[in-house]
Parts: sequence; C-alpha cells; structure tokens
Amino acid sequence: MNEQENTVSFFRFEDLRIYTKALDYLKWVYESFNQVPEIYQETVVVNFGKAAQVIALNIAEGSARNKAQFVYYLKMAKSAVRECVVYTALAYKLDLYGDVDHEYSRRQLMELTKMIGSLVTSLQKVVDASREGLNDDIDEI
Repeated sequence: MNEQENTVSFFRFEDLRIYTKALDYLKWVYESFNQVPEIYQETVVVNFGKAAQVIALNIAEGSARNKAQFVYYLKMAKSAVRECVVYTALAYKLDLYGDVDHEYSRRQLMELTKMIGSLVTSLQKVVDASREGLNDDIDEI
C-alpha cells in the first residue's frame, strides 16, 4: 500500500459518498459565485459558502464519534443543507445566477438531504438494536 492510500483510509469519513458529495457541492458554490458583485460577496456568498462548509465539516466530525453522536452531527449537517436552500433562493432572487444553476443547486441539496436521511436511519437502527440488546440483558438480571 502506498502512502497516499494509507492516508486516505486513515480518515474514514473520506470514504463516505456523502462527504464527497458535500465537497463537490461546496466547490460548486465557490465556483458559481466568483463573478458576483462585491456588495453580495460578504452578505450572501460568504455565508452561503460557510453553510456549505458546515455540511462537510459535520459529516467529518460526526464520523469520529459514536453512532448516536454521529446521528446528531448528521442532523446538524441537514440543518446546514436547509440554510443552503435559503441561500439558493436568495441568490436566485437577487439574479446572482440563472435558472440552470438554481435548479442544479436545489437538486444537489435534495440529494444531500436524502443521503443524510438514509445514513441517519441506518445508524439509528444500529443504535436502537444495541439498546434493545442492552434492555434484554437487563431483563435477564
């Protein structure tokens, strides 16, 4: 195994498709608004970028925690997705981009929401199953 492969596998969140998707969306946000008038840079674009960053950051941070805590961080990521929905609508209303970019952003955010929801459901099943196992042990006592 070369050094790069070893490094990538060390951070398990980098193997998550949802993390890659979040980074792709963040890159799109930065690239889409590089020609925006200065007046909107600090009010809309910077905050839009921060909200998009929070999606990836919460996925990364939560992956290092236990499953119940990971669910919490994923829910925080989902909140950031909703913030991006608001910035998507605002950027569109301010004519910072057109119909194609508006639809693209909405599609990506819907997909992120679905992916986060699926991962949360999967993790909650594991957490619930482990709690049931714990309760079974208590009932036997």
